[in-house]
Amino acid sequence: MADDCFALPRLAAIYDLLHPDRGDLDAYLRIADEHGARRVLDIGCGTGVFALLLADRGIEVVGVDPAQASIDVARAKPGSGRVRWICGDATDLPPLRAGLATMTGNVAQAIADPQPWRQTLRGTHAALRPGGHLVFETRDPARRGWEEWTREKSRRVTEIPGAGPVESWVELTDVSLPLVTFRWTYVFAADGQVLTSDSTLRFRERDEVEQDLVAHGFEVREVRDAPDRPGREFVFLARRP
Repeated sequence: MADDCFALPRLAAIYDLLHPDRGDLDAYLRIADEHGARRVLDIGCGTGVFALLLADRGIEVVGVDPAQASIDVARAKPGSGRVRWICGDATDLPPLRAGLATMTGNVAQAIADPQPWRQTLRGTHAALRPGGHLVFETRDPARRGWEEWTREKSRRVTEIPGAGPVESWVELTDVSLPLVTFRWTYVFAADGQVLTSDSTLRFRERDEVEQDLVAHGFEVREVRDAPDRPGREFVFLARRP
């Protein structure tokens, strides 16, 4: 199930404006270049920002996401016809033989339950060609990043063209490690509507992730630091033999 911030049409429509800084995607573009990827599977593609960056480079892209509202936003963007969009998850894929599969942002952590996580790894393995790679990031639990997710530190007002100001903030609702649950609140000044979106992330230890990858047929080739958040995240690069 997709969180409401991706699944509700009113929130999906403004997601990119609320989260304009996607410098985190630069590292993924470099990895695509490193491996000469010509076909990429973007798992949890959301509103299509990364998929379209890849398509701009002439790469064949399949973007998959469980939130229909986000897929609709992606399809409405310029150049979207160059991407194959699928509303679903990594278990809903046709044979792809992709050279690279990606899960950017919080996607890997958002697959919080063990069974869907295992299904995602199996589906991704099947979608890759032999020698293809999977790359994704996950926050280091030791850094306890959730302690910074407060209303005081996150509150902001964003001017949305054609819609007016939208106030937003995040607050923790539960920390029961390895699960952390939080709620985003959005207030639309134009009509006073208040929408909320609850999310749960799983903070996996590095060893746990490596064991999961190996158990599902991957070779862990490298664990990198996230260049945009040094010391805070693990970036896993795994290969299908």
